[in-house]
Amino acid sequence: MQATIYHNPRCSKSREALALLNEAGAQVRVIEYLKAPPTRDELARLYAKGAMTPRDGLRKAEDGARALKDADDDAILDAMAADPILIERPLVETDKGVRLGRPPEAIREIL
Repeated sequence: MQATIYHNPRCSKSREALALLNEAGAQVRVIEYLKAPPTRDELARLYAKGAMTPRDGLRKAEDGARALKDADDDAILDAMAADPILIERPLVETDKGVRLGRPPEAIREIL
């Protein structure tokens, strides 16, 4: 099985999700999204594949997220593309779908 994880190695949930993928025997492509952020279009595709809204994928604890309280999906995607720290992590994609790894066990649904 192939899997892609949008990963922050400093995040414990992201590290746990990566460990779950490795334990499942997945061939994992790791993208450190703060160094190589996904494009706006890629984010939109990932959220659509995961049946999520951009707001679902917004890291609400970040200062920049507060300004997006009343924003629409387009504005949230624009903000995430401009400042990838706003992307909730880890975001995992397999052939079966996309899940946010919060909690990390949620990715089991797509393994």
